[in-house]
Amino acid sequence: MTPKLFISAILKFALGILLVGFLIFLPAGTLNFINGWLLMGVLFVPILILGIVLMLKNPELLKKRLEGKEKQKDQSLVVKLSGLMFICGFVVAGLDRRFCFYPLPFAVSVVAAVLFLSSYLLYAEVLRENVYLSRTIMVMISRNIFVSTQNQRFCNKFLLKFVHIH
Repeated sequence: MTPKLFISAILKFALGILLVGFLIFLPAGTLNFINGWLLMGVLFVPILILGIVLMLKNPELLKKRLEGKEKQKDQSLVVKLSGLMFICGFVVAGLDRRFCFYPLPFAVSVVAAVLFLSSYLLYAEVLRENVYLSRTIMVMISRNIFVSTQNQRFCNKFLLKFVHIH
């Protein structure tokens, strides 16, 4: 672990909290927005835990995960459009709080948060299995690739059960 990597990770994390906080709470017009705080917690607590684990166990993977610049033009457009989608989602969530477009019971938000957090568990498993995982596409030569047959069987069962291919 290098001090530069640690500072970079902390800065990106703090800027992410500030940016998402502004995008949610500024349109809401209030900090009294429990679903906004729930969303912030669901987004940033797992990121913090994952960042600490990667910093201690696999700093190289953390460094790759922090690199956000996509070099491939087509993929760069996808990254920009997905970023725009997230920005719009945060702003609409705040506006919904202000103008009550679609009031939901709090239980729906809690169930959604639990489902979202469970997806982080799947993501953590992917990180554990694939140490070469990166946010950007890169060609790596001479990497030993091992396929876990247990995970492959699970994926095949999932695809056969839930995905209907024509």
